[in-house]
Amino acid sequence: MRNWTLDVRDLPDPVPASGQVLVRTLACGICGSDLHMLKHGAAMQALGEELSKQAPPEPISPVRMDPALDVVMGHEFCAEVVELGPDCSNVKVGDVVVSMPIAFDAAGLHTVGYSNLFPGGYGELMVLNDLAAIKVPTGISHRHAALTEPLAVGIHAVAKSKIEAGDAAVVLGCGPVGLAVIDELVRRGIEPVVAADFSPARRALAAKVGAHEVIDPKVERPMDAWRRVDGAKPLVIFEAVGVPGMIDQAMVMAPRNARILVVGVCMEDDRIRPMAGIGRELNIQFALGYDPLEFARALQALVEGTTRYPEIVTGTVGVEGVPQAFTDLGNPEAHAKILVEP
Repeated sequence: MRNWTLDVRDLPDPVPASGQVLVRTLACGICGSDLHMLKHGAAMQALGEELSKQAPPEPISPVRMDPALDVVMGHEFCAEVVELGPDCSNVKVGDVVVSMPIAFDAAGLHTVGYSNLFPGGYGELMVLNDLAAIKVPTGISHRHAALTEPLAVGIHAVAKSKIEAGDAAVVLGCGPVGLAVIDELVRRGIEPVVAADFSPARRALAAKVGAHEVIDPKVERPMDAWRRVDGAKPLVIFEAVGVPGMIDQAMVMAPRNARILVVGVCMEDDRIRPMAGIGRELNIQFALGYDPLEFARALQALVEGTTRYPEIVTGTVGVEGVPQAFTDLGNPEAHAKILVEP
């Protein structure tokens, strides 16, 4: 990516420094955030600059990418170690690994896939920190292991919601993030889980990963479906669409004292009506990413086969197919998750 446009070409191979390893990408999922970044990246960078001036400083802030320079995207990856830099002791050549998409060097913290210095998984080679790499056990496919990162997003969102046994859930949006949320809710024993999406293909995937009730919002309102199958348990609404207007819609439809967990990444300006939340005393929580333990839990679920999340993979492409895959993912009937296999 350069100047918010995708291009396919050769770049110099990255070189591992002390404490770093060179890895070859086996599979890397295309994230919806990457699609949004091409369209709204400039606005997001401007917001980041505003936050850095107005808000208290974060304990650790990533080094910012320059969109005028090359950025190899891709942060949902599984890779094979092909070379060790100096002072590495955690992994060895030939190990298959996953990693949280972060890297450290003397300049600070970098976000792999959104960095000018640390290329992501849409390319053939990446550099990762040795101590951040997690070995993937034998017996699990690289395609499944590449789903560790997006599954961890769902695990984190459910944890942030503080949902517990005896609660019910409504999930608005059955893209990869919504499906990860559904998968985690079902594995935690939450029932009922009502899933809503306009797309028949994504509703089918929601049923595959375990949603108890799957509805088309054009046919039945999500709250009507919840009342039909339950209507009594404390409710958590997961907003996993990430387009303007969805938070407001969730607030308007929510019953009194409901919790709303916003995990859909909306990169545009939005509008809510505060009285909808004030009048019903709603609790709204935003979530992003995951912590290291949640990332490890996601890999464990994939290794043990306790998750149905691999059902969401609908296609694979090589490097040359990435730009077209970005276009294809705009059609929810065609694809949910495409893996890049360089």
